Amino acid sequence: MRKVTVFVDGAYLDHVLEDKRQGKRVNFSILIRNIVAKAGLDREITRIYYYHCLPYQHTPHREDESKRFSKAQGFFRALQRTPRFEVRLGRLAYRGDDSAGKPIYEQKQVDLLLGIDLMLQATKRTADEVFIIAGDSDFVPAIRSVKSEGVIVYLVHGANPHDDLLDEADERIEITEQLVSGAIPLI
Repeated sequence: MRKVTVFVDGAYLDHVLEDKRQGKRVNFSILIRNIVAKAGLDREITRIYYYHCLPYQHTPHREDESKRFSKAQGFFRALQRTPRFEVRLGRLAYRGDDSAGKPIYEQKQVDLLLGIDLMLQATKRTADEVFIIAGDSDFVPAIRSVKSEGVIVYLVHGANPHDDLLDEADERIEITEQLVSGAIPLI
């Protein structure tokens, strides 16, 4: 049985799922099991690392921000309590407003956290294969290093991941509407 570790860029996955879930909730455990099953059945998921940020809150906090923040905390807490999930949070930084007056936010620490965990898992040989749900070319150096350790890298992506990321991965799995619909509870 091949050991698998999954690394999820949560903001990227949110973006990919936006159209495919049609406003419905997605069971992330089922979605990830379905994705890994596409690679073959002889695999055990040892851990799923999920990276994201809590929503930004101005000082003093605005009511709508506090509600969004509280809802996100609840979601991350529930995900952390899901078997084999590990939630890693970066932070969201406010970078001012664009020319239209819309606020600009930037994730901080998330990509580096994912890269560090990816390298640690590879050097400790805790996984034979890693699945990375991401679309950002910032992960290319970490993927190269992981591959040099003999770990097979699956890129799990939406419609338009960065070309360098597609080129570097050993295998590729696109997140399709079929994969997503299979993870939507029938409630």
